[in-house]
Amino acid sequence: MRITGLGHAGMFIETAGGSILCDPVIGPTFFGSWFPFPDNRGLDWDKYGKADFLYVSHRHRDHFDPALMERHIPKDITVLLPEYPTDDLEQDLRRLGYDNIVYTQAGVPLEFGPLKLMVTPLRAPSDGPIGDSSLSVDDGTASILNQNDSHPLDLEKLMAFSKPEAYFTQVSGAIWWPMVYDLPQDAKQNFAKLKRDAQNKRAMYYIERVDAEHVFPMAGPPMFLREELFRYNGTGQDGDSIFTDQREFLAHMAEVRPDQKGYEFVPGTVVEIHGGVLTVEQTLYTEAEIDRIFDDKWSYLAEQQAARQDEIRAEEATRAAVLPPDEMLAAIKEWWEPLIRRARTIRTGIGGNVRFRIGDLDMVVDFPKAKVREYAGEECIYWYTIPADLVSTNIRDHEIDWSNSIFLSMQFSVGRSGKFNEFLTTFLKCLSRDRIEYVENWYAEQTDQTEDAEIGDWVVQRRCPHLRADLTQTGKIQDGVLTCSLHDWKWDLASGKCLTSPGHPIRATAVGSEATRHEGASVA
Repeated sequence: MRITGLGHAGMFIETAGGSILCDPVIGPTFFGSWFPFPDNRGLDWDKYGKADFLYVSHRHRDHFDPALMERHIPKDITVLLPEYPTDDLEQDLRRLGYDNIVYTQAGVPLEFGPLKLMVTPLRAPSDGPIGDSSLSVDDGTASILNQNDSHPLDLEKLMAFSKPEAYFTQVSGAIWWPMVYDLPQDAKQNFAKLKRDAQNKRAMYYIERVDAEHVFPMAGPPMFLREELFRYNGTGQDGDSIFTDQREFLAHMAEVRPDQKGYEFVPGTVVEIHGGVLTVEQTLYTEAEIDRIFDDKWSYLAEQQAARQDEIRAEEATRAAVLPPDEMLAAIKEWWEPLIRRARTIRTGIGGNVRFRIGDLDMVVDFPKAKVREYAGEECIYWYTIPADLVSTNIRDHEIDWSNSIFLSMQFSVGRSGKFNEFLTTFLKCLSRDRIEYVENWYAEQTDQTEDAEIGDWVVQRRCPHLRADLTQTGKIQDGVLTCSLHDWKWDLASGKCLTSPGHPIRATAVGSEATRHEGASVA
């Protein structure tokens, strides 16, 4: 088996049963903000476009690049479609002319001659754009796991496919926190460090449990080449950003797991596995060039910025004309109010007013009353400032996922009066009737009736209230606070209150307490 790195989460897998093109992206994406790091334009994209199979892990535009697909990938390629609860990704692909679709089933292996593969999707509201997935591949000569951005909960089922010899996984998250937030600089630096530490911890959690002999960090970081975002490259010019690069993560991994074999996986990296022997060769960049990219990163980024402004201007030219404030308000009101009325759980979970300053429009979304109106001085729990051309473009395109457009562009700012509100973020990525109905049903099914488990001196519900991870595997308790290592969410066990976001309480009692004795909590 041969695996070629294509940049970011992209890879080209050559197997005994055919080739698979995964997540090909050149960009720029997210309103011209994200470019793959390092530059991957020098690859032979026509060659990789002639693959036997196309696998797009999810709908985020740093994994799904329609412009690249139009230029380089024939319409008759066989598409491996993850089994998601809504058909947004399928419809995106069909609009591009890709109709040769294999409907994979969640966690069910498929065989194409000697090639066996399995797509494992996640379907919670917080998983990417309501969905993320991993790809397992085994052709009898080697086995690999391409986990990319996904955070699978049932590792035992995933690993039952086959034990991977090589493991490809995200280590640098795709998020806008805390960079765009209205925070003092020292707070932003502290939160950025905590976020990087949490990402490292989560990546190591999976690396330790997958226990593959060879590890390849990938799926980030981006390059920010817009002038106003340039300072947020990597960990930030002032230490206030969260994007750990491949070399930085490998150094961390060497500290905490010194016997683990890790490799830099950049555009043009070729990994060959045969008979249990793995070799790595760099074909697009020399070793000296790779050293300079990582060790003299800011100079490299400055060169990229100077050379690629035409791409940014070209993206800006595709944006919609700015709508007048009254037309914009009317369009959002007509679009959002019916969705808010349907979103009873989300509406209650947000529980307040959210202000949007969009160019000359100053509006408020009153979630408890399901109303969109001009701002009139109401107290708000969140307040966004967003360029009017981005919102006008999303209205023109009826973009149903603002996390997959405006938020990941980082071309906005936001403040809040309390804790992070997951329900608000979920609403802004679910701006369609299908998505709202799915998420409302998902939340309704989360009333926990599973068995309890003993963790330290506490008996807690076994499944995490956030995304249903098994807390006997991911949970750690210190000073009465439970932390789930998958997403670093925290609960005060004495009260059951979630410390990370409103809602999501946990069931918990101290070992030996009256509640434990009389309620008969089952212990795994």
